[in-house]
Amino acid sequence: MKVIFISDVRGQGKKDEIKEVSDGYARNYLFPRKLALEASADALNAIKLKEKAKAAQAAKEKALAQENAKKLESVVVRIPARAGAGGKLFGSVTSREISDALSAQCGIPIDKRDIVQTEPIKNFGAYAVKCKLGYEVAGTINLIVTEEK
Repeated sequence: MKVIFISDVRGQGKKDEIKEVSDGYARNYLFPRKLALEASADALNAIKLKEKAKAAQAAKEKALAQENAKKLESVVVRIPARAGAGGKLFGSVTSREISDALSAQCGIPIDKRDIVQTEPIKNFGAYAVKCKLGYEVAGTINLIVTEEK
């Protein structure tokens, strides 16, 4: 009997997978526990529609990520920081500060976990920081760390 798994079943199949199982296993174990549905024409169409919607959503999110990457190229983010003698910062500029400044100044929401700093920013100056926007799209954030007044 062909069934469509509603959830992952260890050793049998993953969610939304269509697989051939024995009749007794399907009727006595999978169906009563609502782990699978019989693979009827309606159920197959529903799965196809769900896959189409998921693909469309992924394409939309990838386009948004590419748009954000283009915006980041033309934007310069200024981050004021406190410093001691010799231009050394107290602490360093964190990913969270970069994320907050980016959303406040440019309106581009990027999560702090997506910002990749190869080394901490501990001095004034201009920096280029990489960020992951998802769907194998990366962007560069141009930063200028200035003295707080």
